Amino acid sequence: MLTDFEKALGFKLEAFNYLYVLCDYETLLKKNISLDQFVQLCKEKDVKVLQYRDKVLSNEQQQQNLIFLKSQLNIPIIINDKIELIEFADGLHLGQEDLVKIHKDKKLAVKLVRLKIKDKLLGLSTHNEIEILEANELAIDMIGLGAYKNTSTKDVSAILGSKISYLAKISKHPVCAIGGVQINDVISNIRFNVVGSGFFNE
Repeated sequence: MLTDFEKALGFKLEAFNYLYVLCDYETLLKKNISLDQFVQLCKEKDVKVLQYRDKVLSNEQQQQNLIFLKSQLNIPIIINDKIELIEFADGLHLGQEDLVKIHKDKKLAVKLVRLKIKDKLLGLSTHNEIEILEANELAIDMIGLGAYKNTSTKDVSAILGSKISYLAKISKHPVCAIGGVQINDVISNIRFNVVGSGFFNE
């Protein structure tokens, strides 16, 4: 029996370290990479999941970008934070603080999110054992777990390093390692390597 995440991917999650890429629009602008070029890179590197983040464009322009990405790539497109754009994506990713803003009771918060996104994919950021155990009780499809290593793009206080594999084992949801992760990193118990600016370095 396939999970909703596996149905969206179109395959059963049996291997590890599949590629999940962050499409951060600000990074594309800084590196002078068009959305077209980004799509080509995704196809070349066999990307399995894409998360779209955008703190630059208007919601209307973001909507157009999501429509374009979905038309070009046959993979799940996850929107970061912006539940109002869920209609144009296959799923939503939220941070801990985003969830608590919706309701301080995380189970209730997820129920409220589910009312809006229905059975689309839902991911949640986690950083430690307590957050993973809480996530195990939530109706979500995957967790982000990090930071794995130091990253130039974010100020990270807690680096998990090799501890990430032990923590991933606790999760009943597929784990997506984030923070300083490279495409070719082999990390035990990690289903997805979430790669940000490192996507352009290889």
